[in-house]
Amino acid sequence: MRTRRNLAIGGLFLVATLSIQAGSPDTGGTGFQLEHVDEHGMVLVHGKDRIMLRFLAPDTLQVHGMPDGINTPASLVMDPHASHQALSNLHVSSTADAATLGTDALTVTWDKHTARLNIEDGQGHALLQTDPATLMDGHIDLQHDAADTLYGIGGYDAFEPAKDGVIRSGVQVAKAGEQGYPGAPFVWSTRGYGVLVDTIGAKFDLDGGAIRVSGISHPDISFDVIAGAPPQIFKALSTLSGTPPLFPKWAMGFTNSQWGSDQQELLAIVHGYRARHIPIDNFTFDFDWKAWGDDNYGEFRWNATKFPDGPSGKLKQTMDELGMHMTGIMKPRIHVDTVEGRYAEAHGYWAAGRPQTTDYFSLKPVREVDFDQAAVRTWFFNADLRHSFETGIVGWWNDEADDTNSDTQFLNMQRALYDGQRAFTPIRVWSINRDFYLGSQRYAYGLWSGDIDTGFDSMAAQRQRMLSAIDVGEMKWGMDTGGFKGHPDNENYARWMQFAAFVPIFRVHGTLGEKRQPWMYGPVAEKVATDAIRLRYALIPYIYSYDRAATTEGVGVVRPLFFDYPDDPQVRDDVDAWMFGDGLLVAPVVAKGQTQKDIYLPEGQWIDYFKGTLYQGGQTIHYAVDSKNWSDIPLFIREGAIIPMQPVMDYVGEHPVTELSVDAFPTDHATYFDYYDDDGATYAYEHGAFFSQRLGLQRTAEGVIFNTDAAKGSFKPALRTYLVKIHGTAAQHVNANGHAVRPFPSLDALNAASGDEGWASGQDRYGPVTWVRLAAGSAAKLVLDTGSTQH
Repeated sequence: MRTRRNLAIGGLFLVATLSIQAGSPDTGGTGFQLEHVDEHGMVLVHGKDRIMLRFLAPDTLQVHGMPDGINTPASLVMDPHASHQALSNLHVSSTADAATLGTDALTVTWDKHTARLNIEDGQGHALLQTDPATLMDGHIDLQHDAADTLYGIGGYDAFEPAKDGVIRSGVQVAKAGEQGYPGAPFVWSTRGYGVLVDTIGAKFDLDGGAIRVSGISHPDISFDVIAGAPPQIFKALSTLSGTPPLFPKWAMGFTNSQWGSDQQELLAIVHGYRARHIPIDNFTFDFDWKAWGDDNYGEFRWNATKFPDGPSGKLKQTMDELGMHMTGIMKPRIHVDTVEGRYAEAHGYWAAGRPQTTDYFSLKPVREVDFDQAAVRTWFFNADLRHSFETGIVGWWNDEADDTNSDTQFLNMQRALYDGQRAFTPIRVWSINRDFYLGSQRYAYGLWSGDIDTGFDSMAAQRQRMLSAIDVGEMKWGMDTGGFKGHPDNENYARWMQFAAFVPIFRVHGTLGEKRQPWMYGPVAEKVATDAIRLRYALIPYIYSYDRAATTEGVGVVRPLFFDYPDDPQVRDDVDAWMFGDGLLVAPVVAKGQTQKDIYLPEGQWIDYFKGTLYQGGQTIHYAVDSKNWSDIPLFIREGAIIPMQPVMDYVGEHPVTELSVDAFPTDHATYFDYYDDDGATYAYEHGAFFSQRLGLQRTAEGVIFNTDAAKGSFKPALRTYLVKIHGTAAQHVNANGHAVRPFPSLDALNAASGDEGWASGQDRYGPVTWVRLAAGSAAKLVLDTGSTQH
């Protein structure tokens, strides 16, 4: 047949016409030989064995080895709803020595003499090499530059030391693991590539410039090579394995979990938060909410003794009036000598290898059900659980499904709840779970780090646990703030609350009888915790926009520094600090009595969020720490940051947000922020019912430009205006879309005036500032004339 090819000559791609007979293998080399290469892909053959190479996206190459032509369905790692249509019109060349297939981002070459595949990025830099014949032996063998730094595969369970940081080497096991463990058959490098293997469980051997993968769960082996910087790698990973749905907006706020409570205490605690104006949105119950151990589906329904108004929905009504959500623990086991237990027995629902035991809470016999069975998942979201949902249990704390031999038990437990809730109601799913395997994120799946100890050492070790989870694609992570086991001292609690305000899921918890309300730790810690919670709530518009970004871009609000600075050797194993969105770097205090903290700031300029001090990056600073009142959070603003904030409320949605304040720190290159909003509660956003507007910022020789693009989506928020704070700039004139904006003598005068436009200048803790009010939702270009360049 005759096909059009793009031939690579001297770095340029030229269109040529080649003639290759389909099904006529190339005769060069030994073992596998080229059957054909065209704009749709490449096929290598050796007898009945086949290797197919195709591009799923410009930056993603799939290599599929099929012994005897075997082609099995993808595992749960891969998104079943992802498009499996390969790209066409690829760059193709074929000579006597080699065949090349590629895009502008990634190229693979088959060397006909050595029978090896060479994979390069779009700039021609070598990434990986392999002999694909190893796929027929059940393993993957990739070579790379020995200097490449590798990440991913797994993290740490709740109790093992986390002293190895986040760089991965040696033998690593891709698994779901036990308490708190995040795992994925995925390894990646800041060198510019990632490798995702379609398998449930595997062993990765990372040594001497090689990535060797064995113990793969399929007889045919499929892996994807992704090229790009870390954000592009994780966007591709999200496309391949599935995007995380948005959590409800209230989940951006604060959660109080507690083991040991009843209705009377619940009401007292919630009123305690409200009376003190300490923001909170969610109370999560442990065993207490359930009729645990009772017959007739007690595991799925309210405990009417402890919560007399639970079954009727009266308690839900009271909580709704207080702006509170209730969520509850779920266990993977049910009681044996009950209606539900006998039903599970009759239908073969028990997990193999998990014998009957005595439950430590009810002291009655229980067994664990097997969530890998579709019938179990369908049965689990039953009529009693639906009634509990209708009467107020609107989120799921899934516990103790991490002790079977299945890497997908926890995934499928939450899958049962996700699919059940989505079929029942448009209200968004929220969950936290105690281990993670890639693919889980598709089911509104948060991870928490397990039943950790209290104390500073335990708190400090949560940093690498969180960043390891991010490194395998779990963007929704949290912990038992304050520690589960033991009672934190007041300083430990205060510092831990500051830490937790800058993680994706902000939640406190403790063992039976432990209280984690801020007022339980003395007035100093209460103030510190309250200030941290209130700052979190002021940042809700910023945080929620990044929860959306986790869905659309694959990276959420927390990312390790090496995501943003992959070429900086200082941050390759840095767990002391992380980016909180694009604009903020946080390095919380995690040592008792600390008076000074050394913090490395990457290149660029950074501003102390609270003090306004300017730092030049690329150095370690010696940061003074308040060891008496614990009042400081080392938090730094990156140059170019755009940070939307809202008035602090007692709970998310307490009042309509009609104006956002937008802190803008211009730099010489253009920066952007995609502000996002929707109804915060349903999945209408999946059908276009959202509000998204890009904000842009840049300093020029004449002043500063601030842009707003036209809004996207059909959702109409209450938002009317932005109050933009252009820091480091005292404007002489302000123009919007070519016309002069009305000046005011002060911010107070601007705020007192009616209308959507106006500006004023003055000073704040960051120096000179210009405030500009403009309408939200429409395209606009603000030009701030300063008369000269100001920094």
